[in-house]
Amino acid sequence: MTMPHHALEVVLTRPLSSAELREAVRVLPFAINHDTTRLMTLVRTKTPHRAAHRLRQRLAARLPVDAITTHYPDAAGQVLLNVAFPPAVHAAIRQAAHEAGQSPEIFVKLALHRALAQHASDEAHRLDRAVQQLLAHTTAAHLLAAVGHALTRTPGAAPA
Repeated sequence: MTMPHHALEVVLTRPLSSAELREAVRVLPFAINHDTTRLMTLVRTKTPHRAAHRLRQRLAARLPVDAITTHYPDAAGQVLLNVAFPPAVHAAIRQAAHEAGQSPEIFVKLALHRALAQHASDEAHRLDRAVQQLLAHTTAAHLLAAVGHALTRTPGAAPA
């Protein structure tokens, strides 16, 4: 049986210095974004959880790692998020999870789902208000034509 590779993204708390970047690429091969705040790599392990854990172990003392995520969603459409909380935050999460009768992992997962759902709802309401405001000054047909034009325009092209 071959061991799968897992594509992981490392989100950093700040851009890397030249020395940190050299040290990072000595540890693992990385694809690095333009401002050195995000790194991509492949880790060979049986599970994505092990891959994220192993990557954090290898980088934690070397780089300002904020979060590690799987780059591709799993079969259920989920992306693994690996965050190392400071001890005080970790204790607060454990206490709140205990009070809710949940494991810390489930507590954080549900809190993230609620926050993302709230963000999506807020964004939908904001867009609805913006569209209503636009419709107060034009017709639906003109607005739809303008949206279609904006969506089909080549990014970076000069406006027509």
